[in-house]
Parts: sequence; C-alpha cells; structure tokens
Amino acid sequence: MTETSVVEPIPSGIAASNVAANGGAATTGSPADGMVVGTPRRLLRVEGATLFAGSLIAYSTTDQAWWLVPLTLLLPDLTMIGYLGSTRLGSYLYNLGHSTPVPAAIVAIGWWQDKSVVVALGLGWLAHIGLDRLIGYGLKYDDHFQHTHLGRLGRNR
Repeated sequence: MTETSVVEPIPSGIAASNVAANGGAATTGSPADGMVVGTPRRLLRVEGATLFAGSLIAYSTTDQAWWLVPLTLLLPDLTMIGYLGSTRLGSYLYNLGHSTPVPAAIVAIGWWQDKSVVVALGLGWLAHIGLDRLIGYGLKYDDHFQHTHLGRLGRNR
C-alpha cells in the first residue's frame, strides 16, 4: 500500500512560509508585506505593554510632576510632520522618534548627569513607544503611513 500526499494550493496573497509557520492556518499578512503576524505579533504587543508600564513605574521615582507625562506622550508624534515632505522622509523621522535608542540614551545621560527631569522626559518618550506598540502602531515602511511592521492601520487591516 502506497501513501499519497495531497498538497493543497496556497490561496493567492499568502506566502507558503507564512502558512507553514502558522500550522497551515492562513494569515492576513505575508513576508512580502513585511508584517509580523501570529504569536510574534502578540509578543511584540506584550513587549510594548511592558515598556509602557515599566517606563511609568520608573517615572514615578523621578519626583517630577505627572503633568509632564501627557506632554511627553504626545511629543514623539510631532515626527509625523515629515510626511508633509514625502512618505520616505516621514517614515524615516517617524521611525527615529518611535524606536528606543534615542530616548534610552536620553535616560542614560540624564541618569549619568543626575538630571531627573531629563530622565523623566526620556521615560515619557519610552512610555509613548510602548503604548504605540501595545495598541498596534508599529514602525513605518516608506510606501505608506498605514504600512507598519505590526500590520496595516485603519479599517481594512
């Protein structure tokens, strides 16, 4: 008795590696989209929640006024102004303002210089990044503002 295996065609728009990585289940993104899907996406969102909560807990040790938190939560979004120039410039500036190295360096410099207000600003910036990741705002690709590493933004996800 011989065994035959049946290979089902992959629906158009779904990459084979994507289907295989999810145990044969189709997903909405594909490697061509540059989006993280499934468990890694959920883990990145948990990581964002951890960064958000940890930053606020650390902020509480700076003895700075809490009104500074909403201010620093909004400031990184000013980097979206780059989209007035082009999607390439916009994504570059947005990603620079929404990745952890610059605010982490600000926290380190503030700590090293014993400047609690500088530490507080950096922690507020990190909290913004964590909150963005938690709610699904990822780093941007240069083709469109809604194309992020965590998925497409908007109604047609």
